Amino acid sequence: MTSQVVFTCAFVPFLFLCVVGNDLARGWGDGIDWMTFEDGLKAAKEQNKPLMLIIHKTWCGACKALMPQFAESKEIEELSKNFIMVHTEDDEEPKGEQYLPDGGYIPRILFLDPEGNVRKDFYNVGGHDEYKYYYYSPDLIVPTMKRVMENIHSPPVEEKTSTMSDEL
Repeated sequence: MTSQVVFTCAFVPFLFLCVVGNDLARGWGDGIDWMTFEDGLKAAKEQNKPLMLIIHKTWCGACKALMPQFAESKEIEELSKNFIMVHTEDDEEPKGEQYLPDGGYIPRILFLDPEGNVRKDFYNVGGHDEYKYYYYSPDLIVPTMKRVMENIHSPPVEEKTSTMSDEL
């Protein structure tokens, strides 16, 4: 083989990978191993890992603002190795009430256990009470990812709700 052929066979596929990147990243971070929702559910169960699900829309201003910050975060990229990473856009959003724990706003970031159950106890502690799964910055996402890593295999913590009684 000539050196030109060797160079072409070795370099062109590498160049193609660099140009194309991770097709599933779609701007959310080429250094992250993204999966489709269906493949992610299977992988979470097989690998006994939590699944991080980002639900967003291509037309959403808040989603567009979060995307480059998320993609540029080296800390999120490193932590992502402990998760099955999925982001759904537009019509890919999973159907079902469990994916709307406190409404259908976007973006929402949910954490699922390896069995595919949304863990309502992992939310943006520094966020708004009515939009618990809304994050606008990696600085808010990272602490939740760390909490998930520490506690995903513990039973879900039920939220305490106060009940009003007529008794005195």
